[in-house]
Amino acid sequence: MAEEKKYKVDSFNLDHTKVVAPFVRLAARKTGPKGDVVTKFDIRFCQPNKEFMETGTIHTIEHLVAEYIRDEMPGDVIDFSPMGCRTGFYFTVWGDYDEASIAAHLLNVLKKVAQWDKPVPATTEKECGNYRDHNLDGAKKMARKWVEGIERKGWNCYID
Repeated sequence: MAEEKKYKVDSFNLDHTKVVAPFVRLAARKTGPKGDVVTKFDIRFCQPNKEFMETGTIHTIEHLVAEYIRDEMPGDVIDFSPMGCRTGFYFTVWGDYDEASIAAHLLNVLKKVAQWDKPVPATTEKECGNYRDHNLDGAKKMARKWVEGIERKGWNCYID
């Protein structure tokens, strides 16, 4: 028998003690009144309750991925935003995507982040609400860790 959900927020019902980061997990799929499908994914970088990203690192990943995932998926990206626990991101897209395809798109982008050697986009006082809090070295390290983990174990959040 499937475990009943007790919270309205999907991630509150996830057993954080049983997942293995990094991973891509379908968090929600909703169909609007006009038939539009919106899909949200949990993109986990860090093992829950064992590690987390410092704010400059997560902020820089957010800037780089939010900008360049739109090249990978033109017209389909709604949002790429950090989790409050600082272990990953929520990625929301138009359309009925699956975990494997999202993992493939993110793998392409995060490989670029891991090798990034240009200025981080939108890091001026005019463009960013906390422009001083960025860590490119940390972002590159976390991107490499995510890429290596996904290439080693796949995108699934559970390992049998």
